[in-house]
Amino acid sequence: MLFRHLTVAVAISTAVAQRPSNISICDYYTTALLKNNTAANQKTLLTLVVNTAVIGNYTQPNVGISVAGILAPGMYNGTSVDLTPYFDGGFDSSNAGGSSGVSMNFLDGGGAAPLMKNMPSNDTTSNQYILITHLYEFFGVLLGCSMQGGADYSAYMGESSMYEVHKFMDLSAAEVGYFITQVANSAASFGVAKDDLTIVGNALNSLFGMRCSAATTVVPAQGPQLQAICIDPTCPLAANATCSAYGNAVEPSVAVSSLVPNMTATGVSSSGTSSVTGTSSPVPTTGGAGVYGLSMAAVAAGFAALLL
Repeated sequence: MLFRHLTVAVAISTAVAQRPSNISICDYYTTALLKNNTAANQKTLLTLVVNTAVIGNYTQPNVGISVAGILAPGMYNGTSVDLTPYFDGGFDSSNAGGSSGVSMNFLDGGGAAPLMKNMPSNDTTSNQYILITHLYEFFGVLLGCSMQGGADYSAYMGESSMYEVHKFMDLSAAEVGYFITQVANSAASFGVAKDDLTIVGNALNSLFGMRCSAATTVVPAQGPQLQAICIDPTCPLAANATCSAYGNAVEPSVAVSSLVPNMTATGVSSSGTSSVTGTSSPVPTTGGAGVYGLSMAAVAAGFAALLL
């Protein structure tokens, strides 16, 4: 297992304490779950959260929050969603620098298997490795990881505009909402408190879920960039809309029909059925308020078994 030599805190308060406002979400939960707020531990935390968001629950124990995973078909506000063809090359939806999308397989580094071992991929050259490591780094910026930027946890050096990355996907409100829900559910499964989940959900919605939103700085070194990835007509219009800065939304074509069963190019199932149900809110409500009062010591002890 990776992270074999980490020391894990096993004597944490039996309830999630309120995070002080001067401590970032990343710093606070790294300390709560992994004891020492180091760059390596911050990367460990983001690895666990990102991998779980992508493939669903794979660690035990957690606090009882079920995470379907971004790659699992699901429902969002009554709409069937399946994001997998954007990842496995089923759609011509990736931006390779041309005037239209191309098919790219981002599961070419072993798919779910290495993620279940707390790894991004089985190699360091695949599309999957680049994508997943960029997610570790990008979400580290969003969550305020103060130790990021050195050899143990690299700074984000990927594309600066999330709109440019996703411009050929024509993602709908349901698809973006489902993605955000899985990220929030993943954080909740590791004991992140409801107030902090609200902050994360609101940040993701405002950055990515508002059509025509104005350029915003996420990575300070990259400056203001267009960040909206929800650009089709189902997406709510931003209050400060600057639609002239964005191109017209165009549905991606199907690149590999065998990878897009019973679906249209928009990612909405033509059958209207799904085996997994998501929530309509980026803040998970599974199990009621009591879920968030469960023992984080149990979670930390589970990390000890998982990581040592």
